[in-house]
Amino acid sequence: MAVIFALLAATFYAINTPFSKVLLSKISPALMAAFLYLGAGVGVGIAYLFHIKGEKKSERLTKRELPYAIGMILLDIAAPIFLMIGIKIGSASNASLLSNFEIVATTLIALFVFREMITFRLWIAIILITLSSIILTFEGTGSFKLSLGSLFVIMATCCWGLENNCTRKISDKSTYEIVFLKGFFSGSASFIVAVVLGAHIPEFKYVAAAMLLGFVAYGLSIFMYIKAQRELGAAKTSAYYAVAPFIGTFLAFVINGEQLSALYFVGLIFMLSGTIFVVYDTMTKHHFHGHSHIIVHTHNGTTHTHVITHEHEHNHIASEKKHAHRHNEYMDSEEHKSAHANAKSRSL
Repeated sequence: MAVIFALLAATFYAINTPFSKVLLSKISPALMAAFLYLGAGVGVGIAYLFHIKGEKKSERLTKRELPYAIGMILLDIAAPIFLMIGIKIGSASNASLLSNFEIVATTLIALFVFREMITFRLWIAIILITLSSIILTFEGTGSFKLSLGSLFVIMATCCWGLENNCTRKISDKSTYEIVFLKGFFSGSASFIVAVVLGAHIPEFKYVAAAMLLGFVAYGLSIFMYIKAQRELGAAKTSAYYAVAPFIGTFLAFVINGEQLSALYFVGLIFMLSGTIFVVYDTMTKHHFHGHSHIIVHTHNGTTHTHVITHEHEHNHIASEKKHAHRHNEYMDSEEHKSAHANAKSRSL
């Protein structure tokens, strides 16, 4: 069931691009971004009213998390506006595939800003996804003309890459509160920006459609993701979620009737290859390694045998922590356990 939730989360997010492309003929990009986030904020806010009574005080955001929360909101204002502009003037299929560049942006920002380690497999994925993004940034019209729409989508993914790192810093807090703040404040600010720029308010039916899309593609997708994460864990859920751009590409072909160029298929091969490396790295990021050894010693004429098993968790992203301790041949079982525990605690 958890796998179904993860795939539903990916599918709900994937419908954002093709359906936004349709609605953008009636709604300006800035207003579209506003209604999408407001839809997520209102929907999650209603759900939050039923959840808040059972929420622990320690789960709520404090002044300590305020800088990251503000950064998250500001980046969530810029990113969807860039994405909507990119979808409006470019193709929905390209925008769907290019959304995977968010993986590259998130990882590189984590490396250079937050000093996180990157595995060899992830470096290969970054190179392949970047190559795909470069290919998709050119228009397949017989000349290497830059696609302005693709550039806007890449700008959006870079904003979301930084936003992901900000959100990571407050991820142990209430998910309801985080999503509500994202939706309400980012949506409201985008609405103000749109009005200042002179955007025309569309008919109510288009507003309602955009907000419903936002609730499903952003709000409901996040909740399905969290539901899956409880059983699968973060790594495996992220791996299943990586199918979203490819679902979005298929829907763009069906819903928007877009013709796919030769450059698109070349970019698809590189993007798919890079995504496979990301999935493989995510699925194998953590593993356990165990080994046992036998100690035989004589104490007061009696032979004692100890079978000692060590189990180490190896994390290929974080630096490994090792521990060691000496074995005294006259050490009894309880003394050995104490020495082992002390040595391990010093290594943490």
